[in-house]
Amino acid sequence: MPAIIAQRSVALSKRAAKRVWLHAQRLDEHAPFGEGPQATAAAVAHLGYVQIDTINVIERCHHHILFTRIPAYRREHLRQAQTIDKTVFEYWTHALSYLPTRDMRFYTGAMKRDWRRRSVWFTAVKERDIRRVLARIRRDGALTIRDIDDDVLVEKDHAWASRKPSKRALQLAFYKGSVTISQRTGMLKTYELTNRHFGWERLPKPASKRETLDYLLDRALRAQGVVSLESVCYLGPESKAPMRRVIEARVKRRELLPVALEGAGKLEQWARPEPLEAVLDGAGDIVHILSPFDPLVNQRKRLRLFFDYEHRFEAYVPRDKRIFGYFALPVLVGDEIVAAIDLKTDREREKLLLQQWTWLTKSARRERKRQIEEELHRFERFQLAR
Repeated sequence: MPAIIAQRSVALSKRAAKRVWLHAQRLDEHAPFGEGPQATAAAVAHLGYVQIDTINVIERCHHHILFTRIPAYRREHLRQAQTIDKTVFEYWTHALSYLPTRDMRFYTGAMKRDWRRRSVWFTAVKERDIRRVLARIRRDGALTIRDIDDDVLVEKDHAWASRKPSKRALQLAFYKGSVTISQRTGMLKTYELTNRHFGWERLPKPASKRETLDYLLDRALRAQGVVSLESVCYLGPESKAPMRRVIEARVKRRELLPVALEGAGKLEQWARPEPLEAVLDGAGDIVHILSPFDPLVNQRKRLRLFFDYEHRFEAYVPRDKRIFGYFALPVLVGDEIVAAIDLKTDREREKLLLQQWTWLTKSARRERKRQIEEELHRFERFQLAR
């Protein structure tokens, strides 16, 4: 028997497991991070990352995720955290995300190594292209791709590549850590020299591989409560073998306990003792309209295991094969996902359009419909706020 499961597992009902995860995600209370600009930095620090995506059917997901946990959230709060206070920065996790600046050293190693994995994007980038664009930023200050109009366009070597060599050079300089995104206007990125933006002489010294594994595990435990190898190493399968050894060591020291989750079969999961011993009252009747990219939703298998709900992102599914709608959003009431609602923001007419409402449960629909409609009105006000 592997050492990792030699210790007796703690039995955990699905209801209790949901409460642990919802508490870890801070979805079981109102305004868990307070309000004002500091709440945004606190939310990113607790969650570990907030995913960025360009889809603009409703509010973009990074604003949506923060609004879900900060009722008084304003878009300018994220701008202040990124551009003024510099408490968050952008880099790649499983996707492009906002990250706490305090965690930069866990990414500087990736800046030296992992950009090579994206070589398909950068095969046409020459070292002279990078030197030229860095020299321009050093001389003239931060810039956007729109500020560059002297490019000789080249043929694309990848469907999502740019024909502007300077844009490719900026992107590669970003992945290498030479430049950072100092602000966003919508999705238009402003690039600045990383050290100049943060006032550093050099990038923080990269964390060791062991320190990075500990960081990834601690981040998952903080934001998930109960973890598996899959949830800790999401979209990073190369980390599973060394991560297993880290978990084994913590189990041996009784810092982690094996968890036998109801309905999970032989899937190995672990948690710290504290959340398993805590008395959690649950989320009551709090309503959250969740982004498809919310940390509670983006790991689809985990969501199905805990909530018996399989989310479908149908924006790329043919219309006749859609079930929940083009941009369906899961609706969480308390500790149940009770509906999926397909929404679209009509910015010209200043309305939030309800395209489709799909109930997933049969109980107390009338009462829940009233609660959800109240949250939809609040969500609409946020969508349309200038």
